[in-house]
Amino acid sequence: MIWLIAGLVLFFSVHSARIFADSWRTRCIQVKGENVWKGIYSLLSIVGLLLIIYGYGLSRADPVFLWTPPTWTRHLASLLVLFSFFLLAAAYVPGNHIKARLGQPMYAGIKIWAFSHLITNGRLGDTLLFGCFLVWAIVGFSSARRRDRLAGTVYMSGTAKGTVITFVAGFIAYGVFASYLHRVLIGVPPF
Repeated sequence: MIWLIAGLVLFFSVHSARIFADSWRTRCIQVKGENVWKGIYSLLSIVGLLLIIYGYGLSRADPVFLWTPPTWTRHLASLLVLFSFFLLAAAYVPGNHIKARLGQPMYAGIKIWAFSHLITNGRLGDTLLFGCFLVWAIVGFSSARRRDRLAGTVYMSGTAKGTVITFVAGFIAYGVFASYLHRVLIGVPPF
């Protein structure tokens, strides 16, 4: 479990710099330059992610069970993850109504994804992994919304075309991941 925890600490420390130390982050970018910051950020993120993957794999090989989730949670999780893919797509497709309304759809998508995985997995490693993502996404969403309000950020109005593209892209990504990639990358079929 130590590798998983170390990976989570490193990954979320890097990803929380803007949440908890925005002025320090800004100074680092000013002093070292944006490319150096992005390079260090990326390197530490990758190391953290690799530690998470390794530690999570170890936790699955020697699981500590906290509870046994009911079967119906798998079906609910599959539906919730579909919505999270719509929100993740909304973060990248320009001019959609979801981003215009939420401002930070990626955080919202990660919250739904993490919650859906928490309700369907009852092992300690799952609880640590998905619980950390859920807490981080809640805090990150709140922090980003507060930053947007203080800065007076106004998101571009959504269009029907942008919104349709968002849903189509999210549905296709969900279909590919659910039917193929989840089994290949995670080792577990979602259905």
